Parts: sequence; structure tokens; C-alpha cells
Amino acid sequence: MDKLRFISVKNELLKRKISIFTLRDFTRIFKIQPKSARAFLSYNARKGNLKRIKRGAYILPDNQPIKFEIANYLCKPSYLSFETALSYYGIIPETVYAITSATTNKNAKEVNFEGQVYQYRKIKENLFFGYQPVKIKDRVILMADREKAFLDYLYLLSLKNNSLNERMDLSKIDKQKLGRYVNYFMKSIRKNRALINLLKEINL
Repeated sequence: MDKLRFISVKNELLKRKISIFTLRDFTRIFKIQPKSARAFLSYNARKGNLKRIKRGAYILPDNQPIKFEIANYLCKPSYLSFETALSYYGIIPETVYAITSATTNKNAKEVNFEGQVYQYRKIKENLFFGYQPVKIKDRVILMADREKAFLDYLYLLSLKNNSLNERMDLSKIDKQKLGRYVNYFMKSIRKNRALINLLKEINL
């Protein structure tokens, strides 16, 4: 570990504007063997120079990522959606505690990192669409657009047989675009009567 000093590593990561990285990223950037990289990362995580967010993935505290960035990283592939995206767009007035994402990962689960809950909801691969890169605080985040976040939210409600939040500002939803998404959605979930009833509530 004498050959690779933390101050040099930190400066290089800062120069590259890297805040989250994997063991593989580290070996590629610093051109060292995985065994040496693993030893270096484990040692500096114990020292508090780095934070481990999951097995083989680390955060540089001097360039702390935002929570939405961590959400994208903890589970791949994933994009922010449901109440989290709806709150971001101002469609629901409430601030949500958990950061919720859509994923096709069958092993998706809830993760608690530094007091923040990150939830992942599995959706079918052919419904994994309607998201885009969004720039927040100079970070690029994958997030559903308004209409897809709303449809993902309705779909989740239908599975739980819950009712629509009456405080939602649906004026921010493009119903034409939502209708196109719904037509595509219904090809996969035609038997979901609860979702159809929720769509009727918003006159779609």
C-alpha cells in the first residue's frame, strides 16, 4: 500500500469528479491488481477515508454524492420513480422519506444507508421505459418523466388496492403522453382491473 497513497488517490478522483466507484473502476483508473485494490479500499474504509455503500462500491466523502445519485448506484438497472419523482416534479405536495426507484432486478430490496431508506420496486422488463437523465446539482440522475412516474405510481397502487392521493396536481401531467404510455402498458397488464379503475378516476 506504500506505492499508492490516499492523498494521491483522492486528488485523482476529485480531478475526475468521481464520487462513487467500484473495485473494477479503481483497478482501471489506478492500473493495479484487484487484490491490491481490494486491500487499499478495505484499509481506507476502516480508516474512514472512504465509505462503503455496498460490496465492492465506495464513496469518496470529499466529493459526497447526492442521495438520488446513490439511489441510482445501489441497484442497477434502476431509475427514480413513484412518489420520489412525483414529489420532485411537484405533483404531490408531500416530502417523501424513502427514495423509491423502479428496477428490473429480481433481487431488488430495501437498503438503509446513513439513515436514508432506498426502496426498489420490480417492474417487467418491457415496462422499463419513460426515464431520462436529469441534471441535479451538477450530477446526472436517471429519473422517470412525469407521466411515467405517475403511471408507475398508479400501477403500484393497483397492486396494493390503494386509492389515489387526492392532493395530486394532475395539471402537471400531459394526458396525451400518459395515454400513449397507458396503451403500451395495458398490452402487458390487461387483467389489472384495479389499474383500469384508477385510470377512470382521472378520466383517461
